[in-house]
Amino acid sequence: MNGASSVSGARVVVYAGPTLSAADVRAVLPEADVRPPAGRGDLLAEQWHPGDVVVVLDGYFRERRSVGHKEILQVLTEGAEVIGAASMGALRAAELAPCGMRGLGTVFSMYASGEIDGDDEVGVLHGPAEMGYPALTAALVNLRYGCKEGVESDLIPPGAGRRILAAAAALPFTHRGWKDIEGALDEEDHDSLWTLEEMIASGVWDLKRLDALAALRALAGRGAVTPGPVAPEVPFTGISRTQSLVRRTRREHAPGRWMSDLDVLDAARLFDEGYPALHEEVLTGLLEELAGSRGMTLATYARAKIGLDGRSPLPDSLARWFTEREREELPAAELIRLLMVRVWPVWQSVDWRPAVLARLRDSERWEEWCALVAAADGASEETRPRLVVPPPQMCAKLFLRHWQGRGTSPDVEMARRGFTGTDVLGAAVPRFFALDALRGRERRGAAAR
Repeated sequence: MNGASSVSGARVVVYAGPTLSAADVRAVLPEADVRPPAGRGDLLAEQWHPGDVVVVLDGYFRERRSVGHKEILQVLTEGAEVIGAASMGALRAAELAPCGMRGLGTVFSMYASGEIDGDDEVGVLHGPAEMGYPALTAALVNLRYGCKEGVESDLIPPGAGRRILAAAAALPFTHRGWKDIEGALDEEDHDSLWTLEEMIASGVWDLKRLDALAALRALAGRGAVTPGPVAPEVPFTGISRTQSLVRRTRREHAPGRWMSDLDVLDAARLFDEGYPALHEEVLTGLLEELAGSRGMTLATYARAKIGLDGRSPLPDSLARWFTEREREELPAAELIRLLMVRVWPVWQSVDWRPAVLARLRDSERWEEWCALVAAADGASEETRPRLVVPPPQMCAKLFLRHWQGRGTSPDVEMARRGFTGTDVLGAAVPRFFALDALRGRERRGAAAR
């Protein structure tokens, strides 16, 4: 390992930024080597030996692929100790604790207990390395902690804390800047938000920072480290859930043409008018299972996740996830359930696609959706090179015209089909673009006749 330093007889490498700076780390562990936030492949690029200690605090969520489970397992099998805390490290530690990764701190405990389970709880947008990875957005887990501390110390009214948390949770983690959150709140909650911003910036309510420092102090104070037993080999693919679904279900439907069950899912999502109802039903069932596993009803679980009481009207900032009719007719408790279904990745890290695919495979229309994928490939071949497929984002905007209707919006219609934004929709549409264009031409021809 390129010159990794030692503390109390063990070599220690810490992956940090923006939760802690290199100076913060060295103030606790003077001889530690400090690396940038961990990304995919970074751990495997090092040479590890029994007795080495790897501390993962921060890791990439967006700019690079995240540090992989398989590479952490590989480090464990080489005899090194891997500790996770505060941010990406806490998340990975909760996932890999049965395999020997050690988690420390409150954030880790929240993940391990199921109190939180979304990647976006700890994700923040940050600046470049040369500026010290300055955080540009607020971490949702810090907001949770700050609102709790603020209520207990009478610095933040309980209602304001719930509304702040709900408004922030409804935003993508890349858009949780303080001004963004402020814009999603009524003026009555601005003072509470400013208190929260000040206290988190001071470090008093910065849970990620508190956890990171506590983990480093625990490591510094425990004395010499004895190499532990090599972790057992654990069957683990080390590939993403999407890659796994594709590889397990990929088949050749025509010479040189392939499809997976995810392609069939895209066909149903894009073209079947009945899909939104199926999507809502299956994801509601998943929510009931998650609630039941914690001894809670779906309504109680939903209220706990979002931080609303189920009686008061939902904040205006959440209105964009519903049609006009839904906002007018559905009670608050039902809107909360529907919100959790439509903005699933914000509340859950559980992949809903296997459950939906199981339902689709049992449908008598499965072959019809498979045929749509085959027809899309045929249309692409037929129209090449006469038809130019636009970039993905443009494909998404063009396809959204099919779902335009009175009283609804693109956000609602994408969410009803499990698309979290135009980037995700844009990744699905290009394969079907030629087929959609040909169908549109046929409709216009029929109308002209």
